[in-house]
Amino acid sequence: MNAGIIGMGRCLPEKILTNEDLEKMVETSDEWIKTRTGIEERRIADDDTDTSDLAYEAAKNALANANISPEDIDLILVATVTPDHPFPSVACFLQERLGAINAAAMDISAACAGFMYGMITAKQFIETGAYKHILVVGVEKLSKITDWEDRNTAVLFGDGAGAAVIGPVSEGRGILSFELGADGTGAKHLYQDEYIIMNGREVFKFAVRQMGESCIHVLEKAGLSKEDVDLLIPHQANIRIMEAARQRLELPVEKMSKTVHKYGNTSSASIPIALVEELEAGKVKDDDIIVMVGFGGGLTWGAIALRWGR
Repeated sequence: MNAGIIGMGRCLPEKILTNEDLEKMVETSDEWIKTRTGIEERRIADDDTDTSDLAYEAAKNALANANISPEDIDLILVATVTPDHPFPSVACFLQERLGAINAAAMDISAACAGFMYGMITAKQFIETGAYKHILVVGVEKLSKITDWEDRNTAVLFGDGAGAAVIGPVSEGRGILSFELGADGTGAKHLYQDEYIIMNGREVFKFAVRQMGESCIHVLEKAGLSKEDVDLLIPHQANIRIMEAARQRLELPVEKMSKTVHKYGNTSSASIPIALVEELEAGKVKDDDIIVMVGFGGGLTWGAIALRWGR
């Protein structure tokens, strides 16, 4: 039995924070932000919207897209570093609001690689036959842990949620291979104290190396070549890091998903948000080979090679 994506959904807050808005808040410029990160604007949730609210909207959309009811969900996995409370989990809030009365629920903390960790965890439960339908959500309200006076990090982050329903798909489709990894020696480079603290140079070096390597590894494990890739969906952290991964795979620009300019870095939500964007634009066809790759604080990383279709 192969596990794959049978439904997708996302939620983006309405409020847009532009680079011009940030110029009035910290010492920065639109030109500097665009050159260094590729970001032009990001979405910010209002004070009445918490992480579980964003997760709920994305999850509802994913269930509708998969054409299944909340009662059909066996497990809810929510990847987040910005939960409403330390406990109970966002997954439990989500279970109650959706009415997913048969689902077990837990959060996963792997920072920006969280959605990859969630999908790969879901794959194991599906392929052992333990569960049939698993809801995986990547969601962040990073605005509540961003220091809006620190120009190095204030320009990077946004809020949002993306959700996938993982279930059995037809032979040859679904998740073909994966890689998960962690390097705790790099924990000091990216962490949350009161706010997000990042050693940008060290994280950049790690990400440029790891994203490319992980992409190559999952293709090798799946018996695929660079030429087989139809779409690369990298974690939308920084256009320069994303470009390094694209160049490592020798892909043309149009084969890489890019939403970083519109939504900034939404951490665990960035990959599913980008995938929904590509689906809505009609850029994903059945049997397309998609490579997804993420990296984050921990340091953590994860990648998947997937053949699209149910």
